[in-house]
Amino acid sequence: MGDPRILKLAKLLTEYSLGLKPRKVVWIRGNAIAAPLIRECYRAALRCGAHPFVETTVDGLNEILYREANTEQLQWLNPIARYKYQKIDAYIGIWADENTKALSGTNPKRVAVADAAHAPLLRLFLDRFAKGKVRWVGTQWPCNASAQDADMSLADYEDFVYGAGHIDDRDPVAAWKHISKAQQTLTDFLNKAREVRVVAEDTDIRYRFKGRKWINCDGKENFPDGEVFTGPVEDSVEGHIKFSFPAVHGGREVEGIRLKFERGRVVKSEASKGQEFLREMLVMDRGASYLGEAAIGTNYNVKRYTRNTLFDEKIGGTVHFALGQSLPETGAKNKSGLHWDIVCDLRKGGEIWVDGELIQRNGRFLDKRFPRP
Repeated sequence: MGDPRILKLAKLLTEYSLGLKPRKVVWIRGNAIAAPLIRECYRAALRCGAHPFVETTVDGLNEILYREANTEQLQWLNPIARYKYQKIDAYIGIWADENTKALSGTNPKRVAVADAAHAPLLRLFLDRFAKGKVRWVGTQWPCNASAQDADMSLADYEDFVYGAGHIDDRDPVAAWKHISKAQQTLTDFLNKAREVRVVAEDTDIRYRFKGRKWINCDGKENFPDGEVFTGPVEDSVEGHIKFSFPAVHGGREVEGIRLKFERGRVVKSEASKGQEFLREMLVMDRGASYLGEAAIGTNYNVKRYTRNTLFDEKIGGTVHFALGQSLPETGAKNKSGLHWDIVCDLRKGGEIWVDGELIQRNGRFLDKRFPRP
């Protein structure tokens, strides 16, 4: 008998996260090692009356591309992929790898060329999402490679993944509705404000968001979820920040990131490991050195860093910022082939100020209506 939590997760993704209806076309995509969850998502989608189709991937293809492709091949946009992005009603991405470090030895300039060339596909999908024409959700399959990154056994990592999504709760949907309500109170408060300031060790950064919208992330896109985010006014970001955890992008890990912003743009960047990769990403295109997203992590079931952005950016008591592409539903306008989330931990002495009012200290909100452990 398989793990019953897989069935619960598949049902939650198709019914709660996507709200699949009859005749909706849903693309299910994931690595072959995630076959148990892929199968159950396919089954659950059929039971919703939808039209699912599956695309499975295998490890190693991107490594081959970055090593073997010429420039024309790196920049090629697959017309079949474009067609799918234009036509689907919903998307389920299931993330899993046999080796999360497979791209560690690739040339960062070649990665940047490919990412920049594929930016139109990213924008196409995000624009359709912002207009309500497509829904999507992404989740992590608990595999050995990710468990190793998190310094856990596979069994412990499975418990971590399902616990982060409240799958072990008697009624996971009820749990996420409760979370949604608390996060909506926070987003309503932020949507009436103008400026956020974040203060922590080696960090004092502020940004404005007038005319932008804060979004309540309650399990309808990423799963597990637990954050609220916006798009800063592009030229408003000022100050400096020290990121607490290694940042992973495209299979590459960068440690000890420090950034300084002036008039919204990164003017100084440092890293104790992976500095060349960081700088190549920042010059990928004009928008890569600006922030496309600013967010507050609110999932207090996620307590530890695991080298997986899906979970790390949700840690209750953290903030994260994304370099590059904005998310159109916020009203932000930055465009880039990059979208790289990097996390700053506020649980030991950090503070969040909103329009001069302290709303969070040491990772805990002062207002009891906002998300709490």
